[in-house]
Amino acid sequence: MTEEGGPPPKPTFDWLPEGTEALADGEYDAIVLGTGLKECVISGLLSVKGKRVLQLDRNGYYGGDGASLNLSNLFEKFQAGQPPSNLGQNRDYNVDLIPKFIMATGNLTKMLLHTKVTRYLDFKSIAGSYVYKGGKILKVPATPEEALVSPLMGLFEKRRFRKFLLYIDQYDKDKPETHEGRDLTKMTMRELYTDFGLQPDTHQFISHAMCLQLDEQHMDQPALPTVIELQTYCYSLSRYGTSPYIYPIYGLGGLPEGFSRICAIHGGTFMLNQDIDEIVYDESGKACGVKATSLEDKTTKMMAKAPMIIGDPSYFVQEKIRPTGQVVRCICLLNHPIPNTNEAESVQIIIPGPQVGRTNDVFVCCMGNSLQTTAPGIYVAIVSTIAEKGTPDEDVMPGLQLLGPMLQRFVSVSTTYEPVQDGSTDGCFISKSFDATSHFEGDCDDLLSLYKRVTGEELDMTINADSVEGDY
Repeated sequence: MTEEGGPPPKPTFDWLPEGTEALADGEYDAIVLGTGLKECVISGLLSVKGKRVLQLDRNGYYGGDGASLNLSNLFEKFQAGQPPSNLGQNRDYNVDLIPKFIMATGNLTKMLLHTKVTRYLDFKSIAGSYVYKGGKILKVPATPEEALVSPLMGLFEKRRFRKFLLYIDQYDKDKPETHEGRDLTKMTMRELYTDFGLQPDTHQFISHAMCLQLDEQHMDQPALPTVIELQTYCYSLSRYGTSPYIYPIYGLGGLPEGFSRICAIHGGTFMLNQDIDEIVYDESGKACGVKATSLEDKTTKMMAKAPMIIGDPSYFVQEKIRPTGQVVRCICLLNHPIPNTNEAESVQIIIPGPQVGRTNDVFVCCMGNSLQTTAPGIYVAIVSTIAEKGTPDEDVMPGLQLLGPMLQRFVSVSTTYEPVQDGSTDGCFISKSFDATSHFEGDCDDLLSLYKRVTGEELDMTINADSVEGDY
């Protein structure tokens, strides 16, 4: 405050164009556009490193395309009128626009523990992980004991599968004595399966439902990366014994909010409902700031300066991004659990594409009131996949057919984007759009890549998830 009791004067800089005011404090080490999960993780990590961060979002809420909406906002977004009274209270709902579960020992969990964001959130384990095979929903076995009673395989195949899992469990890439003569940097995944005598149907459910591969390309590539993904699945499953996934109570919207809190504690500045007019570039074509219009009077021009601009694709011109496909998502409200899932309130079902005549897998996830995402007695099931058919309904139909009667459904089709450049030449560090899967493993790879592009170093995630059991 000034001596007269008014607001402090706006900072002035010689780089400000005439008639333009400073946006917030004017000069920053990084400007982050959007409050999606990836952007909030980056801003939180940068602020912990002592960087001055300004984060803007055109929306009035955190999460961007990955926000969690209450019932009235959900109906408003899809222009569906007023919610019917039989769906319960508005405040009981936190419905994810992009539904995903978190691998219990995966990279996102390590990030949550590394940054201590877990102190702001509570998690629960997902009740079951299933795969669709031969017209049936079957539980995915991921322990030798489960394998012996699984209806996915015949008796002799179960024995081979059990032997395969025992090998995977003891395998350590840095200990040749665990390799049993197999060089997984050269042996393909197809060769590894064949070496254990496993049948093609078994290859399919291991690769798609446990290794979380999206297509068949990995089959003829070195097996090591896929084996490491399978180990992550199995270790995550053994942590709770029901499924390998955990989920934050009150929805995924709490994740970006948690990382935003980390950023704010370390001096970051946030402005919601603040869009930008343009990204500013210097003579060499490198980003050096953003211009915006004041929220207060809608006319005053403002500018903030920073040597790097980080954001989701929606904030950048078409020349900076390229489309990679389309994702179809269908949010369905039910008054019952998904049939044939043992009455589980929360489940993931993976439908391998080849099982239903598709190239791409179809993902189904379901959550109920115990996760504080719906009113009592109501379930939200969300089907997602990459668009490849003539209409969105055709794409999600394999998943919709598993759900039973529906109270309401909302369909969205989103174009996905990726950056054209890595940001080293133009100072624009752009995340990829969220993928169609119902887990975060691919998105975490993009997040780690984004962090390395921004900082020039790998993210240190040395905290061992097993050493902090009480954090989630």
